[in-house]
Amino acid sequence: KIFMKISKNNLKDLAVNVIKKEAEAVSNLTPYIDDTFVDVLNLIYNSKGRLIVTGIGKSALIGTKIVATMNSTGTPSIFMHAADAIHGDLGIVQPDDVVMCISKSGNTPEIKVLVPLIARMGNKIIALVSNTDSFLAQHADYVVRATVGEEASPNNLAPTSSTTTQLVMGDAMAVCLLKMRGFSQEDFAKYHPGGSLGKRLYLRVADVIDKSVRPWVNEDEDIQNTIINISQNRLGATVVLDKKENMLGIITDGDVRRMVERGKPLETLKAKDIMSHNPKQIDINELAVNAFNIMQKNKITSVVVMEDGKYAGLVHIHDILREGIV
Repeated sequence: KIFMKISKNNLKDLAVNVIKKEAEAVSNLTPYIDDTFVDVLNLIYNSKGRLIVTGIGKSALIGTKIVATMNSTGTPSIFMHAADAIHGDLGIVQPDDVVMCISKSGNTPEIKVLVPLIARMGNKIIALVSNTDSFLAQHADYVVRATVGEEASPNNLAPTSSTTTQLVMGDAMAVCLLKMRGFSQEDFAKYHPGGSLGKRLYLRVADVIDKSVRPWVNEDEDIQNTIINISQNRLGATVVLDKKENMLGIITDGDVRRMVERGKPLETLKAKDIMSHNPKQIDINELAVNAFNIMQKNKITSVVVMEDGKYAGLVHIHDILREGIV
């Protein structure tokens, strides 16, 4: 096999040209955001069923991404490969579903077989297509144009600009539908519980704190046992409580180091003598990200957790980082 030797500058120029051509193709979509586009949005929004997206080849790959975006933003969607549909998978389509066929040419054999079958079932058909003179465009109920003049690849062969425009039009639909549904950050978190953004929006202090580790000492505890308590629980701090278990303060390993540096007599000191008053607190039902924000703002590594006005434990910065919240 013969490989062409291309200079570094020529490769850069080629890549820049691809970007410019695809950017131009996307920019040229603006006139196609018309009344028909809005009608399509209303059709999908008011549908009692799902959005079924179908296509073949590279358009099928774009279809799977559009489905993923729709599902994650509140529009129930399913991908159905056009070739599989005409070999048994057409049963995916239910009476109230809306079907969107994606194709550049609109004339592929599978599409020509599939579209009449869907029409016979009574489902509305949306064509997301480049060629408006195609079989698909002529037999669809709605046509959303994703027309491109040429691909960004040499010799106008590989699907590049065409698939990019399909993707962008799908994103435009998804974002508009998101807005129409009043889709909130909380809704997004519900559909993305495993992502960092989702965790920031739903994970609470109660979900990250280890309630079995609740370091504390009595206000009259001696310093040696206080240091042992801090060391054993490995949170870098312990809380000081009175006899009724009301919180009086906190002692961190930093407080211990400063005490040693000042040369205080360890044998005469009690926990209450070196504790810091009014430690930073957070309710156990607050978002975990709020605890992280408190730590970051005050340059500390632990926050006291309260539950119904009582000390419940310490949340450490490692608890939050371990969950991938930030």
